Amino acid sequence: DRTRQPDHAHVEFCRGVKNPIGLKCGPSISPDGLLELIDILNPANTAGRLTLICRFGADKVGDHLPQLIRAVEREGRKVVWSCDPMHGNTISAGGYKTRPFERVLKEVEAFFDVHRAEGSYPGGIHVEMTGKNVTECTGGAKAISADDLSDRYHTHCDPRLNADQAIELAFLVAENIKKERTSSNVVPLASGA
Repeated sequence: DRTRQPDHAHVEFCRGVKNPIGLKCGPSISPDGLLELIDILNPANTAGRLTLICRFGADKVGDHLPQLIRAVEREGRKVVWSCDPMHGNTISAGGYKTRPFERVLKEVEAFFDVHRAEGSYPGGIHVEMTGKNVTECTGGAKAISADDLSDRYHTHCDPRLNADQAIELAFLVAENIKKERTSSNVVPLASGA
């Protein structure tokens, strides 16, 4: 929220950047506010220039994302929709900053569900993860609890998914991509014979 005011330095700086850029979209952004920022950051409406990074929190995706998609589609703006299920689901537990893995999964699932319902394309997800066996996010197949966080809490910044949680999330994403292909009647790639 603090980096997307149209008349502040962050937006002015990004307007001059020629590389593709990302814009964080949380629960406080309105459809009109989003369109204003899109017009500032991508005035030529160049495909691939602007990625909208949705980070609402698991319980708020359904309340906020549909109206943003409708506004962007109605105005014909070319954007890439991405989901950041990490930042909107950060809590404190046992004196540690953590993220309940079930909420991360729920936000990703809701992101895909909303795009499916709106007929738009979910373009990507952003996660913070490590291949190490850390205990920074609660939940997952190993049922990490708040009491387990101190065992292997190694992050210097934000809590990351561990390898097992990341694989579980990857399977969820794969299932949703499969649903997208099935629901949109995309012809699968031919297999080599």
